[in-house]
Amino acid sequence: MTLIATSRERGIATLTLDSPANRNALSAALVGELRDALADCAGDDTVRAVVLTHTGSTFCAGADLTAPPDPEAFVGLMREIVALPKPVVARVTGHVRAGGLGLLAACDIAVAGGASSFALTESRLGLAPAVISLTLLPRVDRTAANRYYLTGERFDAAEAARIGLVTVAAEDVEKGLAPVLDGLRRASPQGLAASKELVTATVLRSFDQYAEDLIARSAALFASDEAREGMTAFLERRDPAWVR
Repeated sequence: MTLIATSRERGIATLTLDSPANRNALSAALVGELRDALADCAGDDTVRAVVLTHTGSTFCAGADLTAPPDPEAFVGLMREIVALPKPVVARVTGHVRAGGLGLLAACDIAVAGGASSFALTESRLGLAPAVISLTLLPRVDRTAANRYYLTGERFDAAEAARIGLVTVAAEDVEKGLAPVLDGLRRASPQGLAASKELVTATVLRSFDQYAEDLIARSAALFASDEAREGMTAFLERRDPAWVR
């Protein structure tokens, strides 16, 4: 079964996360297919830009706890989006949770609809937004990161735009997306690649400097007793033992 649907129209390649049964969770298979699809776009001279979107009511629910990707593979996916010499635009009309925010933040531009919601739920599972900090922290307002990293609260598209997570919050996502795609179609491939390189250089250096440590930190947290309790409680739809 294919987990990434692809289409092309007037220089825009659309990659659709198509695993609604598990809310487009980041499984090993989905991460691998998305990396392959991005590589195809990178090598296709007819592709000017990439739109990353989703089926169902959830853009991405975070890591698939039943079939998680190798942490290095997920970090590699985020880095490939950042380093892709073509703009990647997220089109979000649903919910985004945990690792899904790292995927979203790796994109150059994000347009989110009124039905979207966002939450960094890691702290509630005995985890932390470790590797996704590579894309989140360069993008999100520091005060907001302090709050949402720690509390796991849910917030809407307007708040996501206010704190810098998304570029445009629009009730009509297609109307919000239209001027963005028009602008990308009018830009030259060389101009897009060179311009993107300027704005992503610092983020890529951060990957090179901190990714290995954050992968190790994430692995240690996932192996801990608290995380096992948190993930078990989540799957059993109950509060973990530490809730007061």
